[in-house]
Amino acid sequence: MGSEEELSVEQAAAERRERLRALKAARELSETPAEDDKPVQAEGDDDNVNMKFRNYLPHDKQLQEGKLAPPVLPKFEDPVATEPPEQDDKEDPFLNIAPKKPNWDLRRDVQKKLDKLEKRTQKAIFQLMGIERERERKVLWRLNFVEDGET
Repeated sequence: MGSEEELSVEQAAAERRERLRALKAARELSETPAEDDKPVQAEGDDDNVNMKFRNYLPHDKQLQEGKLAPPVLPKFEDPVATEPPEQDDKEDPFLNIAPKKPNWDLRRDVQKKLDKLEKRTQKAIFQLMGIERERERKVLWRLNFVEDGET
């Protein structure tokens, strides 16, 4: 196991050396002057002044010829934007923080009392129906008694 760790450390060191060499080579290439870049000559040679304007448009007609075209940048493709958003059927967990009904705690606290009142209400309705039946019987009994008495 120790030898495997040593091999992986040596391999990582070798890879790092290669990356450093590549970075050094890239830096040397970027520091060397390009073919388009010519060193500016001494001030005594005004005839061969070669000025390049990348972001500035001079007013002088002679200097406007030195205007360079803007560099063409490669199109940036955002890998996050190219992927379509995943459609999740999951609910947002922050929606469950607030209660669905704002008076849920009141209902919870008052539910026992509401149950008692419901039972009393049902009992009172049953008693009223019984009283109403008694009245109807008495009315029917009187009507029957009156009809029987007249005939």
